Amino acid sequence: MGDPSAPLLTHIEDEGTSPSLSFHKIFEESLSGFTFPQFLQILLVGLALAFDSQQIFITVFTDAYPTWHCLDHRVCNPSTTTDICKLPRSAWEWDGGFKGKSAISEFKLECSSSFLRSLPTSAFYMGSIVGGVFMALVPDSFLGRKKLLFFTTLAMSLTGISIFFSSNIWTYAFLKFVIGFARSQTGTYALNLISERVSTKWRPRATMIPFTLFVLGFMSLSGIAYLVRHASWRVLYLCTSVPAAIHSVCIYFFALESPRWLHVQGKNQEAIEVLQRLSPVNRDYLESVSSRLDSKEQSPNSSIKDMFIRRWAFRRIVVVMIIMFGLGMMYYGVPLAVRDIKVNIYLSEALNAMVELPTFVITPILLEKFNRRSSVLVNCLLGGALGVLCFVMTTFERTNIAFALELGSFFCARIGFNLMAVYMIELFPTCVRNFATTMLRQSLVLGGASCPIIASVGRNVPSVSFAVFGLVVSGLGLFALLLPETKGSSLCDTMEAQEQSDQALKTKGSSPSC
Repeated sequence: MGDPSAPLLTHIEDEGTSPSLSFHKIFEESLSGFTFPQFLQILLVGLALAFDSQQIFITVFTDAYPTWHCLDHRVCNPSTTTDICKLPRSAWEWDGGFKGKSAISEFKLECSSSFLRSLPTSAFYMGSIVGGVFMALVPDSFLGRKKLLFFTTLAMSLTGISIFFSSNIWTYAFLKFVIGFARSQTGTYALNLISERVSTKWRPRATMIPFTLFVLGFMSLSGIAYLVRHASWRVLYLCTSVPAAIHSVCIYFFALESPRWLHVQGKNQEAIEVLQRLSPVNRDYLESVSSRLDSKEQSPNSSIKDMFIRRWAFRRIVVVMIIMFGLGMMYYGVPLAVRDIKVNIYLSEALNAMVELPTFVITPILLEKFNRRSSVLVNCLLGGALGVLCFVMTTFERTNIAFALELGSFFCARIGFNLMAVYMIELFPTCVRNFATTMLRQSLVLGGASCPIIASVGRNVPSVSFAVFGLVVSGLGLFALLLPETKGSSLCDTMEAQEQSDQALKTKGSSPSC
């Protein structure tokens, strides 16, 4: 973090004779360090991803297939009978005698089709897709990063609380759809809000903090699920949604808006005030240069249609979506398919969450030492190979090795997502960054939406889903070769500035300031 005892920026020239300054220069100089207020703001906003992760993976526990035992050993032999649907209902019982442990048992879905059993999870992802499409049409100038984050987190948490009162599978699936719709852009708004409040130097490390909180939310879910394992599955929704609702209110009152977004909207004075709160040590500097902010800098007229009429932008968004579809299949699918390896569900999900933590140390190193394009490519190929090997080991009943390979494939999927999240922020300017990041998450969710059915098929063909995930992510990862390199580039605010930066990169080999 920046040293609070460090001297203020002193290179302030006479205001009457000094040339105007660009907002980008003021932004980079005032936030050249990493201050404690910045860290607190990142934690506040990043916690939204912790609660988001709990809603993403909660069905691993609430919709799990419960264990059972035989009651009538004349017709039921636990060592040979694996399909309870072939037994009379009086011959067996759920372990603990409690049918409310899972939505599967409470709604009597144990003998239903894989489609119906996976309906709530699929509805959640479909809601995320529909919500993503709807929210993608909301222009970047609407409300702002902070208010959009507040509304999406509040809606997600309130709907999660209402699941406690669901009476059948259809009501449950509908509420899961609403949750998916509400949280569809939570990660987008949080990530953009964080990345637009730190300098270029600190961006790779700062953006890993919310991802770390995402994993901690995932890990805490396993602990919460274990503590309430003897209670109704509905209780788990209450335990995760009530704190999320409280957090959304804290966002409204205490989170700061993105200074870059304020500048793009022509609210320069408000942007300067946010910078002063983020970097109190440079308050005098910011007060001195606020009057020298370039008055010729205009708010861009760029809109969503610019993403489609400009060939470079359209090509980038399509390539990114293709790569993220493959990563989405592996990232969301592996935790669902791991139950086919026949390991303890609480331990496996906790280890899957724990294996993500090192990725937030490794990712900044990759971003600082290697270029974006090759890092994404190698990561996708490696993760895909591990997925295929996991399927092979499961076929030979090498459970421990298969589980280790599963953790490795999940590890690569997480690193791939981290890399692509930072990559996407650098590929598009502020005026369309929300939309571009929305498309990234849309493709991620599209990949995730296909996972429940594939993972459910894995119950009949053990672990074949791992091979599917591995082959897809390896093949689609090759599209990274079509993206430009952005390492060391500054964030641009307009489409025109992005084009100039890209052109300078091609001709000079280094990206100038936007």
